[in-house]
Amino acid sequence: MAGLALEGPNPDVDVLDGINGLAKGAPHWVNKAMEYIGEYGIIAGLGVLCLIAWWGARRKPDAPAAIAGFVWAPLAAGLALLANIPIRSFVERPRPFKDHAGLEVLIPGKSDYSFVSDHATLTMAVGVGLFVASRKYGLLGIALALAEGFCRVYMGVHYPTDVVGGFALGTAVALLLAPVAQALLVPLMTAIGRSRVGWIAWWVRAPGGRARAAAAAGGRAELDAEGERIVAAGSGVPTRRRDRDRDKDLAA
Repeated sequence: MAGLALEGPNPDVDVLDGINGLAKGAPHWVNKAMEYIGEYGIIAGLGVLCLIAWWGARRKPDAPAAIAGFVWAPLAAGLALLANIPIRSFVERPRPFKDHAGLEVLIPGKSDYSFVSDHATLTMAVGVGLFVASRKYGLLGIALALAEGFCRVYMGVHYPTDVVGGFALGTAVALLLAPVAQALLVPLMTAIGRSRVGWIAWWVRAPGGRARAAAAAGGRAELDAEGERIVAAGSGVPTRRRDRDRDKDLAA
């Protein structure tokens, strides 16, 4: 296909010219910052946001279900990118700077097709995936995705409709496949939480999870008043209780 070309006035091109025109009058350092933010920075920020969400979710009483939701966000992004491969090959829309002279292109040399934007697809899939699990983290993720879309047009590497198409694709994958993903991921996270491999179990533990992990490993575990474990797996006798009994015998 020729790639979404329109006869006569083209609002897509008008918006592109308006946003990309900001780059023409911006200082060099601003454009360099936008280049790194739009190409790598926002994606890295979403990765950090996913880690922060996981770190908080692992201590919740429903840790496996909560973590399953946050694990789905990057998985949804990967599936959305795979879905974009045949779409790009079918539409075959050239990059805007190939058809429109005078654009300020911050990252020259891109030779692949333009519709839909991989960056917009990835970031919105992560944002919506996070929103399914947590409104707070999801709204932050969606805000970052919107900023990514603006950056792609500002940089002169995508039309606005490339970005909108990416947002739609990422949202569709993250929402439509979320029930199936949760049905598969929650039992998986629960099984990991009960695993004998302690460092993996710690990932998805709720408060007191170390004690339960020790019990699952075949030993008895108890918590003291501060919530600390006082039994080693397989010992059968609380270590601090054993120490107190020994002190009483010596005093007698």
